[in-house]
Amino acid sequence: MAMRDWVTKDFGWKLFSLFLALAIWLTVHKIYEEPKTASGLAVGDTETFGTLPVLVVSTASDVRDFRVAPATVAVKVCGPPEVMADLQANQIHVMVDLTDIPSARDLRRRVDVSTPPGVTLVSVDPPKVGVIVPPPPDKKP
Repeated sequence: MAMRDWVTKDFGWKLFSLFLALAIWLTVHKIYEEPKTASGLAVGDTETFGTLPVLVVSTASDVRDFRVAPATVAVKVCGPPEVMADLQANQIHVMVDLTDIPSARDLRRRVDVSTPPGVTLVSVDPPKVGVIVPPPPDKKP
């Protein structure tokens, strides 16, 4: 097979393959070029709230005085500029769920963060807090 036949044979298919490969490469390149968050939305403004208090959520019948250490966490959030411009620290709720804790020592629980619509949680520092669980009050007959 001559070199000329190697280039000209099925030239239409070769040209189509080259065009298709270029289209795929451009599509993938564009996807990876745009920074994205975990939710798939484009990244907007980012802001860190450094000392948000951690609230303890427990059952209504549990009257023990739970404490967490550290009592505050740093929360980093992002969102569209128009939403982030109006965002206040009191709109972000940081909590630890202790509804299923009977008694434990040296307990570490994950910090849950609730953000307003349009705001995406980026990170929590620290992601877990220590929980100080006092013994349940003695029941007297």
